[in-house]
Amino acid sequence: MSDYTDDTVVLPNLDLRIHEYADVDTFTARGNPAILARPCLAIFCSNRCPGDLIVKTYDLVQKLRDLGVVVISGFHSPVVKECLPILLRSPHPVIYCPARGIDSYRLLPELREPLAAGRLLLLSPFAKDVVRITAETAQQRNRFVAAVATRIFVHHAAPGSNTEQFCRELVALGKHVLTFDSEANRNIIEAGVTPVDLADIRELLDELALTLPRDDGPGISLI
Repeated sequence: MSDYTDDTVVLPNLDLRIHEYADVDTFTARGNPAILARPCLAIFCSNRCPGDLIVKTYDLVQKLRDLGVVVISGFHSPVVKECLPILLRSPHPVIYCPARGIDSYRLLPELREPLAAGRLLLLSPFAKDVVRITAETAQQRNRFVAAVATRIFVHHAAPGSNTEQFCRELVALGKHVLTFDSEANRNIIEAGVTPVDLADIRELLDELALTLPRDDGPGISLI
């Protein structure tokens, strides 16, 4: 049993279009709720990703860390999972969304310090009795992350993958989705996802970072 419990929270920036699409009505959290007031960038990636896009992903994440952009993700696929330690090495907030309830969630050792410091928020769309991660809960979690995010970046969506279908659904809902300008991402670019190169990404992130309020500390913690 974990040494913390979950609390119901308000999500001030929830995109109602995606909320209805995500079909969720339970929001629980552990950590610093003040992070939810800040704009955030969601990141997604297929399980398999071309090598050049992996390199670009790490370049992007370093920029996110340096600018202090809040990142929200399930950090589940291999490429995105590797981004979490990089982001946690900065003084800036991260929102981590497991595809299960968080009441009995066994906290990873590397998450304890940033959680206690108010730099990490665990956020879940599931009740505490949802304790197994399944393909269905992962899909629902991804939709929830998209609803909370200010902007969405998909590093790569393999043709025919669930991530590709997810991109198409988001575009159909009018959500602004970004991806690397790469032939490997041609499938989702043709579906309406906006291609950007690294120079564009840096400019975009500078603009997003400038919208962040001054950080007066970790705020009120729910730990």
